[in-house]
Amino acid sequence: MASLKKLNKTLNKLYGESVSASYKEDVITLRGELDKWEDVVQAGLLAATGHYGSHVVNNIQCTSIEKQKMRMPALRDESLEGKKYDVVIIGAGIVGCAIARELSRWDLKILLLDKEHDVALHGSSRNDGMIHPGIDLKKGQIKQKYNALGNKMYDKVSKELDVPFKRTGQYLGFKKEWYSFMLPLATRYWRSMNVPCEYIGREELFKREPNLSKDIQCALYFQTAGIICPYGITIAYAENAVDNGVKLSLDTAVLNMEVGDDGVIRSVSTNRGTIYPRVVVNAAGVFSEEVAKLAKDHFFSIHPRKGTNSILDKKAAFQVRTIASLIGTQATTTTHTKGGGIVSTIDHNLLIGPDAVETFEKENFSTNAESINNTFEKQRAASPSLKTSDIITYFTGIRAATYEEDFVLQKGKFTKNIVHAAGIQSPGLTAAPAIGVDIAKYTVELLMEEGSVKENPNFNPYRKGIPDLSEMSLKERDAFIKSNPDFGSIVCRCEEVSKGEILAALNRSVPCDSVDGVKRRVRPGMGRCQGSFCGPLVAKLIAQAKGIPLKEVIKNGEGSNIVFGDTKEAGAKDGE
Repeated sequence: MASLKKLNKTLNKLYGESVSASYKEDVITLRGELDKWEDVVQAGLLAATGHYGSHVVNNIQCTSIEKQKMRMPALRDESLEGKKYDVVIIGAGIVGCAIARELSRWDLKILLLDKEHDVALHGSSRNDGMIHPGIDLKKGQIKQKYNALGNKMYDKVSKELDVPFKRTGQYLGFKKEWYSFMLPLATRYWRSMNVPCEYIGREELFKREPNLSKDIQCALYFQTAGIICPYGITIAYAENAVDNGVKLSLDTAVLNMEVGDDGVIRSVSTNRGTIYPRVVVNAAGVFSEEVAKLAKDHFFSIHPRKGTNSILDKKAAFQVRTIASLIGTQATTTTHTKGGGIVSTIDHNLLIGPDAVETFEKENFSTNAESINNTFEKQRAASPSLKTSDIITYFTGIRAATYEEDFVLQKGKFTKNIVHAAGIQSPGLTAAPAIGVDIAKYTVELLMEEGSVKENPNFNPYRKGIPDLSEMSLKERDAFIKSNPDFGSIVCRCEEVSKGEILAALNRSVPCDSVDGVKRRVRPGMGRCQGSFCGPLVAKLIAQAKGIPLKEVIKNGEGSNIVFGDTKEAGAKDGE
């Protein structure tokens, strides 16, 4: 393979004899040792460049860092011991939950598991909620195909699952006047990829988005872009899957797999017992490579990439009504060219970000001032009124990027009864509905090799969401309050969340027993005060609804108890 010789020559020139590449069965494997993580990543990206169609496994060890261990749930029991399932899905993010829902159309015994205490706790809740039109994707990419398919599905899926969704469109602005002569021709490129695109002149742009920078001369408008709550749609998928018969097991981590010499997974060991699946679906996000290793089907690698987003107070929402960014701008204090955009969220805030920073840590969600300041510096070129003082919160997500910078959606390469939905980074949220359909299809095909699979005669694609009184008219709200006075008792003043909505969140088919779990479902604590006033009230409602002492109420997961000591000393009884 001539390209392999060229790759090894390049690696040798950069890193001496410390690193080498081999090629077998369409997989490029890197081995060796390097001192810097940046060099490890760069070597992987070099291996992927110019080898389209080949996967890259990066086994280079970084000598300057300790091997990162996955955080494990403390829970240990035998609740799953000896259980047999047709399908076990590992990972309850947006992709895993979408797969579970699509598989529930069939008469199968399905287990959806996740090591976290709730669904959507990693990348599926830590992104900008944008439904991408496909601006920066390329023909031939797997993610380009599934972005296009998934984007078209969101109107139907959001209605079936009763999740707010809006097609805002996206504006890509240009400062240089000569672009106004070229862009009408450039629209043909995106249209050739079935991405609707329209040239917008300066006058029309400022009619639509009057608060953008007056330096912008023209823009491209991508009408299929939209916004949705990323954790809201994930929870909805999970609830609909459970309502259709899928078993959900949280606080459940995969520890090992037994794989026979015939390339068939016999069992999966977890902290809650050993289970026996006919097919395993790998939707484990940043840990999908670890799952592939356990399954003896290791043909791709993940290099985690951090991205930080900021959420602004609703008083700043006037600045951008849709989704906007400016081409050719970059923060002067960083070498990163990525800096996201300005997104008007489905909940009427502005979101700024994300940036893109390589990291070896798969569960470090810390934020830093540099990321936020660099992103704001870039986005002020599009909207000069942006102020960091309007930030009410910020968060960091970890993207599960492969070195090929593409999704891995396929049946196992070396192991017979596994299906991978791996390497899902942006635009994974957009692509998820389509990924769910095809991964379910691949899974059923594997099951059909052993016999027929019948459709689920009781499958119901519809899920009714929790009523959102803040979005209702006064007449609708009055009717709700008359039918249930709890909906008239406001707990969160910032977001106008009632006691009735919180109690409803605590009694859904997907378990919710944490303050942050309630927050993700009905938004108490999402406003300017970030739960300073409503947080204690939410904790008390959880204690009452679950019949537990207040000191057992958690913020997000095990060990995150909010109250310590004897609550009676604070004038409260246990359970209040």
